[in-house]
Order: sequence, then C-alpha cells, then structure tokens
Amino acid sequence: MSFTIGKRFAFSASHALTAVPEGHKCRRVHGHNYEVEVICASTQLDERAMVVDYFDLDPVKRFIDETVDHRHLNDVMPGEPTAERLAWWLFDSLRDALDPAVAGRIIAVRVHETSKTWAEYRPG
Repeated sequence: MSFTIGKRFAFSASHALTAVPEGHKCRRVHGHNYEVEVICASTQLDERAMVVDYFDLDPVKRFIDETVDHRHLNDVMPGEPTAERLAWWLFDSLRDALDPAVAGRIIAVRVHETSKTWAEYRPG
C-alpha cells in the first residue's frame, strides 16, 4: 500500500502538431489552457506525516511559469509537442528542478489539454 498526493498547476501555451495529416485541425497553430498534475507517492510518510509537503512542489510553478507559460511549445521542448510527450518532458525536467528527495517521489505527471482530455507519463 502507498500514500499518494497530487498538486495541479496551470499555464497557457500554443503548439502545432506537425506529424498529423495535412488538413487535421491540430496541425494548425492553436493553444490550450493546460493543467498539469504532479503526482507523488510513498509507502511511508516522512517525519511530518506527509508524502511531501505541497510547498515542496512550489518550484514546479516557477519552472512552468519560466519555461512553458505563454510560449509556443514547438520552440520549447524537443520533438512533437503532444500531450503525451509534454507529460514525459515535464516529468523528466522536474527531476532537475526539485530537491532530489521530492523529485524521487514523483510517480507521474498528467497533462490536461482540455477539461475532457488528459495524457499521463508514468515511468516503468
């Protein structure tokens, strides 16, 4: 059994998916009001009785604000900026932005492009 927490962050950005067929509406430049969930877990709680303190995730907001908010994702991240690849890229990037003890408890990053759609990266 494990304990799981999550914290949600928001940003706005544009992208164009160049790998979809000509005529696909997502091939054109368009934008989303993204929501990103960072999900952490542990089999044991720390000395504060927490998986991690939500405040320990504040660097995620700084990273998002400085790196992807109000930017064109095709210019920011490597490869095709799909929601799936964005979730993977954020997961990988956050490991460097956070304290190693906190980063080690991240088990998944979920990216919502709309209120009805999401993609998640979970290693393994």
